[in-house]
Amino acid sequence: MRLRIDLAYDGTGFHGWAAQPTLRTVQGDVEAALATALRSERVPVVCAGRTDTGVHARGQVLHLDVDPAVLAASAGRATEPPLEALARRLNGILAADVRVHRVSEAPPGFDARFGATWRRYAYRVADRPDLVDPLARLHVLAWSRPLDLAAMQTAADDLVGQHDFASFCRRREGATTIRTLLELAWSRDADGLAVATVRADAFCHSMVRSLVGCLLAVGDGRRPPTWPAEVLAAGVRSPAVAVAHAHGLTLEEVAYAEDDQLAARAEQTRARRTCD
Repeated sequence: MRLRIDLAYDGTGFHGWAAQPTLRTVQGDVEAALATALRSERVPVVCAGRTDTGVHARGQVLHLDVDPAVLAASAGRATEPPLEALARRLNGILAADVRVHRVSEAPPGFDARFGATWRRYAYRVADRPDLVDPLARLHVLAWSRPLDLAAMQTAADDLVGQHDFASFCRRREGATTIRTLLELAWSRDADGLAVATVRADAFCHSMVRSLVGCLLAVGDGRRPPTWPAEVLAAGVRSPAVAVAHAHGLTLEEVAYAEDDQLAARAEQTRARRTCD
């Protein structure tokens, strides 16, 4: 049977999501905890989005396949259902900077990565001295100059839609950089922090932080609002675009197709993207 796990983590102490020899990663910790909880040698998982070193998540999703008999046996003498028992055991094994929110049986055709219709990230910036909270220093970027959110939004609007985001991505061999950016919006939260909401069907490596870094240069007056669109049109990565620090970024939510459309969505996502 295929299981879906919803989890959150503070990325500060991790070298990103993907397992790496000798380094602590979220995938490494989760797979090790699953192996212990299920009494198995190795339990590979697939996640919705691989976060970079220092990036956080509130709404990460992963899937794994497990023999129902193994799942039932892992519950032992627990009185709660096996899936609830597994969630409890995982949280007892994992360190406090990773929490499993729920474990559920996935519907047929579910794929945490390829079945997603969009991912939503938030990037938080404190751009006034009174907004800089030492207790939030690992999750909010402290910016030394005030930001003009109206100018940033004007620039952001030019980036929404389906484009080749090669200018904002680190290229990977054989991978396309065409993505559909569904939302790129700046606003102030209740505390006054500047928050970028970034939503797309998928993201390239470092894409969100590159977009944010480009827009920060507009917000503090170093670049005009027309500059991000010029960077996009160039089609090549520009050294003038600074990649924003990882700690201000959080994966907030992943959305999926309806149950009866999951298989079709996964097949569509696997197809190589081209600009319409």
